[in-house]
Amino acid sequence: MAVVLGRLLGIAFLVCFGTGLYSHFLQEPLPWMVFPTRPQTLYQVSQGLHITTGIVCFPLILGKLYVVYPGLFQTPPIKNFVGFLERASIAIFVAASLVQIVTGLLNTYQWYPFPFPFKQTHWALSFVIIGSLAIHIAVKLPVISRYWTRSRSFDAEGNLLLDDEDLPLTRADVAVELAETTREPVGPISRRVDGLTGRLFDWIDSARPRTDSPKQARVSRRGFVATIGVSAAAVVALTAGQSFRVLDGINVFGPRKNFVGPNDLPVNRTARAAQVTDALTDADWQLAVSRGAVVTTYSRADLEAMTLHTVDLPIACVEGWSQMATWRGVRLRDLLDAVGAHPDEDLRLTSLESAGGYRVTEMGHEYAQDDLTLVALEVNGKPLDIDHGFPARMIAPGRPGVLQTKWLSKLEVI
Repeated sequence: MAVVLGRLLGIAFLVCFGTGLYSHFLQEPLPWMVFPTRPQTLYQVSQGLHITTGIVCFPLILGKLYVVYPGLFQTPPIKNFVGFLERASIAIFVAASLVQIVTGLLNTYQWYPFPFPFKQTHWALSFVIIGSLAIHIAVKLPVISRYWTRSRSFDAEGNLLLDDEDLPLTRADVAVELAETTREPVGPISRRVDGLTGRLFDWIDSARPRTDSPKQARVSRRGFVATIGVSAAAVVALTAGQSFRVLDGINVFGPRKNFVGPNDLPVNRTARAAQVTDALTDADWQLAVSRGAVVTTYSRADLEAMTLHTVDLPIACVEGWSQMATWRGVRLRDLLDAVGAHPDEDLRLTSLESAGGYRVTEMGHEYAQDDLTLVALEVNGKPLDIDHGFPARMIAPGRPGVLQTKWLSKLEVI
């Protein structure tokens, strides 16, 4: 059972690690990185998997600890260097994993009661978890390989049917094993051991709880597996609706609901939180588009007078929630062509926000030149609400919501 749960837990952490790497490098790409823009729901699915799989880790890791906890208190706790690696890797893995999934869950609610920065800590702990997991697997590989594909048989109640290797030693087995390791004649040793082991087995029998006692607690394998399965299904079903619309109707615990908010769209960061006031978005607002010394400015009326395009693209946030919406605006490529931008040039976006980690962001040329990337003026058939980025915001396929810059003020070709 430890190996079975270990497989599932290992898969879950690898999925979280892979999707987490993808999300991180989308936000902080290395200079040579170019990302796919299709399918346009790529980040929506990737981050939805990241958050949902992270939530599934709760019942899996608690179940794994329940299975192996007697071994955590063995005496002596450390027998050799391999034992030290095993204990250290378990301690680090369990501690880091619990911190990771708890703070990750709190992040989906944008609640940060802990004294350390979430983003940097989440990134660092991901490598601690994968490293300690690799050490743990290496140390336990003999046991894992033994039980990975081993055929097991169970009765109608779900109880394990033991084979010869699993059967407990009898009194005679113990006597023979000990006698064979001594230099004395087998007979006397065997008789002495037989007497000792007889008393030992009698004591074990007297101490063992009787199965016919009405107070005897018993957890069957089938019941345990059902508990883990139902728990995992419940946490997915009751939260994944924030990421996948098909489950929105039973989204009880997810912090975001589809079609709830201004423009029928949830909001993470409001205009008030970003200190973007009506005065900054009034009739005097202009969007500056520049490449070197060439600068072109547009009022909202200028943008509305241009050829407008309509696209269906999701807002997909790092917290895991996402929603498809219909956007209408000016194709970004048309604005860049007006200042002579080259197809392989990237873009820097500046918001009206006075502060914040995403006030200034960069966009790779693969997004800037995509036909679906818009400077959006409307969403879901209505002008942008100020909380959704009025007078204009960016919307592009396959990008995290934090990079879909709201309250645009400047676009610079770099």
